[in-house]
Amino acid sequence: MGMSKTHKLGAWENVTVPANASLSTGNVTTVHEEPVRVNGWLTCKEQDEMLNLAFTVGSFLLSAITLPLGIVMDKYGPRKLRLLGSASFAVSCVMIAYGASNPDSLSVLIFFALALNGFGGMCMTFTSLTLPNMFGDLRSTFIALMIGSYASSAVTFPGIKVIYDFGVSFILILLVWACCAGLVFFNCFFNWPLEPFPGPEDMDYTVKIKFSWLGFDHKITGKQFYKQVTTVGRRLSVGGSMKNHKEMAALQDGNKLCLSTVDLEVKCQPDMAASPSFMQSVFSPILLLSLITMCMTQLRLIFYMGAMNNILQFMVDGDLGTVNLYTSIFGVLQLLCLVTAPVIGYIMDWKLKECTDGSEEAEEKDASPGDKKKKPRDRQIQKVVNATRAFAFTNLLLVAFGVTCLIPNLPLQILSFILHTVVRGFIHSAMGGLYAAVYPSTQFGSLTGLQSLVSALFALLQQPLFLVMMGPLEGDPLWVNVGLLGLSMLGFCLPLYLICYRRRLEREKRQQLDDAKLFLKSNSEAFV
Repeated sequence: MGMSKTHKLGAWENVTVPANASLSTGNVTTVHEEPVRVNGWLTCKEQDEMLNLAFTVGSFLLSAITLPLGIVMDKYGPRKLRLLGSASFAVSCVMIAYGASNPDSLSVLIFFALALNGFGGMCMTFTSLTLPNMFGDLRSTFIALMIGSYASSAVTFPGIKVIYDFGVSFILILLVWACCAGLVFFNCFFNWPLEPFPGPEDMDYTVKIKFSWLGFDHKITGKQFYKQVTTVGRRLSVGGSMKNHKEMAALQDGNKLCLSTVDLEVKCQPDMAASPSFMQSVFSPILLLSLITMCMTQLRLIFYMGAMNNILQFMVDGDLGTVNLYTSIFGVLQLLCLVTAPVIGYIMDWKLKECTDGSEEAEEKDASPGDKKKKPRDRQIQKVVNATRAFAFTNLLLVAFGVTCLIPNLPLQILSFILHTVVRGFIHSAMGGLYAAVYPSTQFGSLTGLQSLVSALFALLQQPLFLVMMGPLEGDPLWVNVGLLGLSMLGFCLPLYLICYRRRLEREKRQQLDDAKLFLKSNSEAFV
């Protein structure tokens, strides 16, 4: 902010005087405060507000870019985007190193280099979220691990600083970093497939099934067959009342051997419920409630990060040494994201290995009581149950974090740091696991990008909240924290809806099982 201040007092307007000087005009005496320094650098309230604004805008741009990246990734696959991202990141490191060789004339390159750096980093991070599809029932756990590594990546900078303090040049550090990005580029070029990684539920293996007793021989998948037998069962249960003109014509042509052949040709339409369109996914209750949850959580977390220095200063009456110590503790605790994020992933993947699809469950229910050892779980319902537990647990931690923020006790803030770090890893991991479990894998990137954009827009409110705290509230964060704690209660809407959604799925599964049993009973009577 400079070594002096500008004052506007009548004729003294725009006159610059030393910061520790005293200015008198008649009976008015203005005594200037001593400059405040942090690590040798001058600081002031106006500078804090400007830095918080830069932090807000930077966080928004970093999150907003995920929407176009997600759309591109869903359309063209992650390989091309990852190649572009790793190349951009490598070029940005080289540009920064080149600019550092002559900063007086080449400092302008830093803006272009940082733009490429942010774009490349987000491309590599975003495309990494498709890798967990390779791990089947452990997909949510590996999504959480990826997100945790991204969230805790800031701890690498103290390590870089230590290397720099040992005398390694800044240019050499950046060139090594560029080489690492080059390794990522070549790894992607040679090892990543051209097509996106399919999710476990998208891998339908086509098998040739011959049903001589039904009179047809088709290549169908398990899901298609289950839908077909359900349709045929309903048709047989109501007799000929469902016959339309095309079915009657087919029967007259001699296809009287088995009605299922007609139903295969006439009734087997794409299952729109299994693969909803993008707009149907956008306006689904689960996505809308997840946006509310993410917006509220992002605002709560980003406000604390942006205002943390000022909140700590208010607690210690301006003791900047203590503030620096606690800020360093907060930075080191970011490593907890990598350690704790897989916990929420494990919750999302709980007992999925013991689950079966609906058709397998139908076979299990039709088995004799002596052969049935244990009723298997339905995979889709178990995913919803796991997501309900994950979001309920995460929001309980968020509420606990809000309560600790209300208590102006400095040692207690270490618990706030831990809860903040854990919630930050949990919420992103749970959201990624929910989208991977409920929506098609071809929409994962677009929906995740949309969620990031909307939550980033809502998180821009943290700047007005910061100005209110520093202005009318005179640095006291109490009432802002009370308001944010009340807002945190909205996070329980999503798990409550998921409970209702699970009950609806259970009713639908029971209906499907009844239809399948009706078909098997009718068909066995028809061919005795």
